[in-house]
Amino acid sequence: MILGMSLAGFTVLHLIISMIAIGLGFVVAGGMLASSRLPGWTLWFLVLTILTSATGFLFPFTKLLPSHIVALISLALLAVAVYALYGKGLSGVWRAVYVVTAMLALWFNVFVLIAQGFQKVALLNVYAPTGAEPPFAITQGIVLLFFIGLIILGIKRFKTV
Repeated sequence: MILGMSLAGFTVLHLIISMIAIGLGFVVAGGMLASSRLPGWTLWFLVLTILTSATGFLFPFTKLLPSHIVALISLALLAVAVYALYGKGLSGVWRAVYVVTAMLALWFNVFVLIAQGFQKVALLNVYAPTGAEPPFAITQGIVLLFFIGLIILGIKRFKTV
């Protein structure tokens, strides 16, 4: 039992939080590209992305896993993003810091989504059963390039005035 739920129930809750966070992240990214702050959407993106990483630690585990390392890095990035947005008001360099940290946190969620997809979806697992095969690496590489482009465009287009 986790938070009064069965492991299966908690897994579904974690998945729902993660998927909503990813969806909101893309809305926020679109706002950045349109130079719009989208304060409500952004707040929920940050809250649910933090919850995604935090709830991952509630699953039973006996040793630190790569998913925990990703979650710790994501939480650190999110702490900086929250500080840049709410503590520094995106002033000066904090605007770019916010774009980079918020979008990297989104990328980490998408990275984990892809990794879980290759592990758990039979159609994908056939092509990369261990996660070390070229289809997995190529997919993650393409997504990483997409996010690098998104971050560069976000820094250029997201204005706080």
